[in-house]
Amino acid sequence: APGPGSPAGMEPALPAAPPRAAPGAGLFGWLRGRCLGRSAAVDPARDTFRAMTGLYGSIQPADSVYLSTRTHGAVFNLEYSPDGSVLTVACEQTEVLLFDPISSKHIKTLSEAHEDCVNNIRFLDNRLFATCSDDTTIALWDLRKLNTKVCTLHGHTSWVKNIEYDTNTRLLVTSGFDGNVIIWDTNRCTEDGCPHKKFFHTRFLMRMRLTPDCSKMLISTSSGYLLILHDLDLNKSLEVGSYPILRARRTTTSSDITSSGSSGPRAVGSPCHQNDSGLLSEKHMSRSSQREGGSPRNSLEVLTPEVPGERDRGNCITSLQLHPKGWATLLRCSSNTDDQEWTCVYEFQEGAPVRPVSPRCSLRLTHCIEEANVGRGYIKELCFSPDGRMISSPHGFGIRLLGFDAHCSELVDCLPKEASPLKEIRSLYSHNDVVLTTKFSPTHCQIASGCLSGRVSLYQPKF
Repeated sequence: APGPGSPAGMEPALPAAPPRAAPGAGLFGWLRGRCLGRSAAVDPARDTFRAMTGLYGSIQPADSVYLSTRTHGAVFNLEYSPDGSVLTVACEQTEVLLFDPISSKHIKTLSEAHEDCVNNIRFLDNRLFATCSDDTTIALWDLRKLNTKVCTLHGHTSWVKNIEYDTNTRLLVTSGFDGNVIIWDTNRCTEDGCPHKKFFHTRFLMRMRLTPDCSKMLISTSSGYLLILHDLDLNKSLEVGSYPILRARRTTTSSDITSSGSSGPRAVGSPCHQNDSGLLSEKHMSRSSQREGGSPRNSLEVLTPEVPGERDRGNCITSLQLHPKGWATLLRCSSNTDDQEWTCVYEFQEGAPVRPVSPRCSLRLTHCIEEANVGRGYIKELCFSPDGRMISSPHGFGIRLLGFDAHCSELVDCLPKEASPLKEIRSLYSHNDVVLTTKFSPTHCQIASGCLSGRVSLYQPKF
């Protein structure tokens, strides 16, 4: 099959093998690789570019499972179990479906898993997973006994949209359109629920993610702000005014921050809905004149990420994902008028500010691409591949596989001095409606996508 970025029938131009390190540089090269989180399997010196490019370049639609919109509705979220043996589907009409991703066979339907739309699914391990819903609850499930829920968690007052899990502390973290981030202690879970506490609150909250090492929490908002909690400590409760805003960078005025003129949050796969909760409180923002110097736990950074074409207009950060090695964050941004959408990659820039008096900016835009402007008002959830070399992005009635360069290189090996376009490796179209979500398998070379009319498509290599 032709390689990515090559015309049909022509051999792709493959990158030359990286030169060997000079004598005496081996130790320093190994230390740099260790700092970057590389293993021997993904080191450029092992020349894995050819294999990865060949696999991704030969992916084709394999199977489609059509889910009746009358009973299941739109597909809002897809999630594989960590061992890749189960694919779960979150549906608009209160149900969760389970499939064998290898045989494409239906395993189980969790009828009335919730009382409203199921928005997100998150596996805690190979058997336990959590679901959240517009009915304001979170449910825990065990693959070994799917007839009943393990327990139902009550604590949010509005639609719950996002679930994260800290594998170190075994704390479940959820966020919703009530603006709250809530911590649940799964160590002490009973049939009546889990002990929980409100960890953080902000207005216009859209998505919340933890970095792979759980050292940072990122929160995106419908008003275009991205909040980063550094040196994260989930055991420390954050009440109003209890945390310092040490590294704030705002590209708009304070009056813009508290203004409710920007569009309200939008549900995954649902039209626009206005939320009456506001952005970060003035008491929080007034602490931006905090002490400089050390970085205490849970210090807050407020950013307005640069978005191409949006310099003079507000935008909504609708989707938020993190690189599997924690190197970067991936955003899907749409303008408040819904006439433009962008996929953007921002590299994490670690280290202290250049000058003690200057605000720190932890993110730098490295790659971006404009997306198809279809399905206005619906959120499209994108994702990284397990190795972090590829991005799968909903694009109209299909998906696009995007790379940092034409050879599926590691992000750290092709960082540009200025923001450059993401490279389209392959486009795959097998839906008859707007694609809302896509997900890579963690263990197989397979991609799943789900659309507004209820179809789930699987893609895998064909040689």
